[in-house]
Amino acid sequence: MDAPEVEAVVRGDAALLEDDLAEFLGSLSAPAPVRPGTAASVYDAALRRSLYEPVADAVGSKVGQEALRPAAGAPGSGGAPLRPSMVYWAYRNYRGFPDELADEAGSADLAAVRRAAVAVRILLKAAVALDDIQDGSGIRYGEAALHATHGIPLALNAGTWLITAALGHAAHPAVVASLVRAVGNGLTGQAVDMSTRSSDTRAELVAAPHAARVEFWESTAALKTGTLFWMPLDAAVAALDVVEDERRTLDEAMRKLGLASQLFNDLTDFVPEFGGAKTHEDFDGLGNRVFLELLDDSEPPEPADAAGKGLKAFVLGHPKLEETLLGLAAEAVELKRAAKEAVHGVCRSERSAAYFDVTIERKGHVIDRLHRTIRQRSGA
Repeated sequence: MDAPEVEAVVRGDAALLEDDLAEFLGSLSAPAPVRPGTAASVYDAALRRSLYEPVADAVGSKVGQEALRPAAGAPGSGGAPLRPSMVYWAYRNYRGFPDELADEAGSADLAAVRRAAVAVRILLKAAVALDDIQDGSGIRYGEAALHATHGIPLALNAGTWLITAALGHAAHPAVVASLVRAVGNGLTGQAVDMSTRSSDTRAELVAAPHAARVEFWESTAALKTGTLFWMPLDAAVAALDVVEDERRTLDEAMRKLGLASQLFNDLTDFVPEFGGAKTHEDFDGLGNRVFLELLDDSEPPEPADAAGKGLKAFVLGHPKLEETLLGLAAEAVELKRAAKEAVHGVCRSERSAAYFDVTIERKGHVIDRLHRTIRQRSGA
């Protein structure tokens, strides 16, 4: 099986996930139980507006992380954008490719993986809805955030409802346990990240030595962003009962990918080619790794206002800013390389490794491009 054939399998799996998501959304249109004496039409209309429509907007968002490029005649062509899932990579790695499986359609493992993949995607969409409220972000991936369209109360309710729906949909006890752990980790990381806007945490970070600040950032990023990589893979290996040694290897690889991704996110606040209109906007806390690196030389001022103008002036005028950006961009590239190497070490075949690369390089390639951009900008 050559590279185009591997990509065809990736596309087929991604198309299957989109079909299963569409089925999940379709199930929401079933009439809800109505209390005696309640007008069905009024209740149904209210339920549709207040829950089903926000949920459909959250799960069925037209945009998101970079999808596979459309290909004529390929699985899923002409439909929703196809985004490969780590859940399916695990299935292909530990159970095989279509030409290796006699009765794939009737496989209990595939059924569990399909439900896990839908649950993971729902949880990721719930996380987006809640994160945008917490960060006050009105735009996500170029379109209006859920709370900007439906209001904070309904968006908050929809995001919370999606968490319960995902756990119920997963069904498999080991998968549910994995997802519950992921939700807890993500909420924990988000709480600590938000604390960097508080005066107490800011003061502690300013007073802390460099190693302690980096440890703080890594601990937070591993929970907040690393969970987004770890969750799909751990849910899948839980369904497939993968041996503990390989699970630990994959856990550490996903942690590295999460750190690389968070470094990318932090760095794009300083690179207009990637941050776009949001460049130089997120300066109201000390959660950004760039800020934490620059604290060694002098203490930053308190933000002048909610937009963090005082901190912005400190960071953007710092003499070591470009040097710091370049060093962190190189660190992100190395973290991604090490993570891929570790995963390749547990791949059962070359085509499994190729499947993983197609899946991860949707964002991985922009980490490399960001590094090249900063190198060129700095003249390195």
